[in-house]
Amino acid sequence: MAMRAKRQPLYDQLVDILSEKIEYEYRPGDLMPSERELSERYGLSRTTVRLALQELERLGLVVRQHGRGTFVADRSAHSANLLQSYSFTDQMRELGREPETTILEFSELDADGKMAECMQIRPGDRIFKLKRLRSADGMPMMVERSYLPVRKFLTLKRPLLERKPLYDIIEKDYHEEIRVAEEEFYASIARPADARLLGIAENAPVLDLVRTTYNVNNEVVEYTLSVARGDQFKYKVYHHRGE
Repeated sequence: MAMRAKRQPLYDQLVDILSEKIEYEYRPGDLMPSERELSERYGLSRTTVRLALQELERLGLVVRQHGRGTFVADRSAHSANLLQSYSFTDQMRELGREPETTILEFSELDADGKMAECMQIRPGDRIFKLKRLRSADGMPMMVERSYLPVRKFLTLKRPLLERKPLYDIIEKDYHEEIRVAEEEFYASIARPADARLLGIAENAPVLDLVRTTYNVNNEVVEYTLSVARGDQFKYKVYHHRGE
């Protein structure tokens, strides 16, 4: 089966074909065809096939084991349970990946009407804006824009944010006990600025997430808008039947 004559690079076309097979035909743990078999089947060089498999591995769709071959990854293990408290750092470490956070912006501003409503404060109240790029194993995964009421975190400075996870700061440094976090998410497409940060194409599929975190007094201590790569995040909800 020869590849179509497209502008799209040949290895990229093969990535698309194999991604579809992984999604609809293969099961987690299945052994993928060898480089030689894929080369013969699609009329491609071994180098092109190798590039495609490397990209599939980077996307978390396959696992390559030296001397054994390439296997379809079990992506169900990478699902986040929406009923549990969410921490990007903890989730990545549980998956055996090394999390990294890059602070892109830390500033103080007046809350406009819409932000004031979301954070249950008055328009004009001062808020901190924290924009971060979240990565795992060097791969950009998520752009987060978090907003915090200044009156709750008066002495907050950038060096502390660079040293510690945000929730640790909220609970341990400022003694704001988190009671609940409400999160909703929906499918969207990557806007140009976020696409550049995430290393994906404009209009690529992403997940937009909105999280509102409350303390024990039912006050908003964090409001976060996130954009996550659609090819790297999968969410799972457990429904328990009531008695």
